[in-house]
Formats: sequence, C-alpha cells, structure tokens
Amino acid sequence: MQTIRTVEELKNWVREEKKSGQTIGLVPTMGFLHEGHLSLVEKAKQENDKVVMSIFVNPAQFGPNEDFDRYPRDMERDQQLAASAGTDVIFAPSVAEMYPRESQISISAGAQAEVLCGAKRPGHFDGVLKVVTKLFHLTEPNRAYFGQKDAQQLAIIESLVADYNFPLEIRRGETVREADGLAKSSRNVYLSEAERREAPHLHAALQLGKQLVLGGENPLQEMSEYLKERISGKIDYIELHDYPTLSKEITDEAILALAVQFEKARLIDNVIIKLKGN
Repeated sequence: MQTIRTVEELKNWVREEKKSGQTIGLVPTMGFLHEGHLSLVEKAKQENDKVVMSIFVNPAQFGPNEDFDRYPRDMERDQQLAASAGTDVIFAPSVAEMYPRESQISISAGAQAEVLCGAKRPGHFDGVLKVVTKLFHLTEPNRAYFGQKDAQQLAIIESLVADYNFPLEIRRGETVREADGLAKSSRNVYLSEAERREAPHLHAALQLGKQLVLGGENPLQEMSEYLKERISGKIDYIELHDYPTLSKEITDEAILALAVQFEKARLIDNVIIKLKGN
C-alpha cells in the first residue's frame, strides 16, 4: 500500500492503472477508521481491481462552531488498518492541496438537504458535494462506496451522480454496529462512560419505531418518550421521510432517522424501512 499526498501523483497513478485496464473502487473517509470504513474497503476489494481510500477532514462541510479542529485524527493507525483491509492507495492531501484557491463555483444540495441533519447544518452537504466531486474527478472510480449510517449524505450523493451523469456507480454499505447496537462512528470516542452506556438506546428506539411504522402508526412521539426516559443527551430530531427522496410523501421505502446531542458528541442513526414486500 502506498500513501499519496498530492493531486499530481494521484492523477499519475490513476492514469497508469486505467491504461492497464484496472477498475478502481473509491472509499472516501475523514479518517480515524473503524470497522464501518473497513467493511466498505472489503466490499470495494471484492468488486474492483484496485481500492483507493481518501483520508481528508474536509473543512468545507464543517460549520463555524463545529468540531473541525478537534475531529479525531491518527494517520499512522489509519494506514495500518487500511493496509490490513486491502487498500491499495491512501490519498491523504492537505487542505491547501485540495483547495489551492477560493472556489468560484458552488454546488447546492437542494431540497434533500433541507431536512434531518441538513436543516440544522446549513451548507454542510454543499461542502460534502464539493469534496466528493473533486474526489470523483481525481480518482476516476468505477464505483464509490458510502455507508448507510450517513443515509442523508448517501441519498444526496446518489442524486449528484444521477443528475449530472457521473460515470460511476454508488455502492451502499450497511451500517456496522457494536455488539450492543450502537452504530460505529469516529465521534463515539467523545462519549463519556455514562453516555456510552446510554447510546445503544438510539438503535433500540429506531427498532421500536420501525415496528410502529410497519403497523401503520406514527412512531415519533413514542420514540421521543422512550429516549427521554433513558438518555441524558438532547434529542435534536426524530423524523420519518421517503427514501431516498427525503420527501414527506412516502412510497416504497422510508427512512426513520434521529440525532442526539450528548455533551461532546452528536450521534446520528437511522433505519431504512421497506413498506412493500415486508
């Protein structure tokens, strides 16, 4: 495995791989890897000749009071984990390398970004689209891999690729969880011991809500009451939408999603509910 730091070196590597007919799978990350990221690498390895993982904490998707500076970073650990999972190349540029000048063009995520996390984080998904667009152009992947835990992000990126005819396929990876149900996340390290004991109730609340939805009931109030009795964190939202459109008019699939703000960590989780064929 090699680590590439510059755009020029990455483009040269891609050019040589494409010349020899190799397919490329891209796994975009912000580092501090966990089993969720590695499961995407394994999936990419099965479906492509080469796997590129990007490790880049993207300032464009952080708001003024968010945790960009304290976002966990450990490149040496990430390199070891990425190599063990079968990554061929890590692309780990500096901010100056990725954004050498102030952008004159912006990309808007649109209506899909006006609910769930996007409603509370204006501009966040615009920043996500900015970096993934650059990564798609730089790595020229046949397939790119994103986790279902960040389901709103996944839906918006799928729209970007479909609407603008990017020549690649978006592949979904299921949420990887701890044994007690907590979704794997780089931000879990911010939880106190007490909060870590409470955090599995997020997944439990979603499972409760899923059963209510399948029974034809609105789950939001009951989920809210369940969580308020069991966690110290503040509920940011609990919402039910169509998936992947994220509209209020639900058709074949729904997303039931929540976010909870603990003292130093904001956790998100969701469940996708198939309403037909269950």
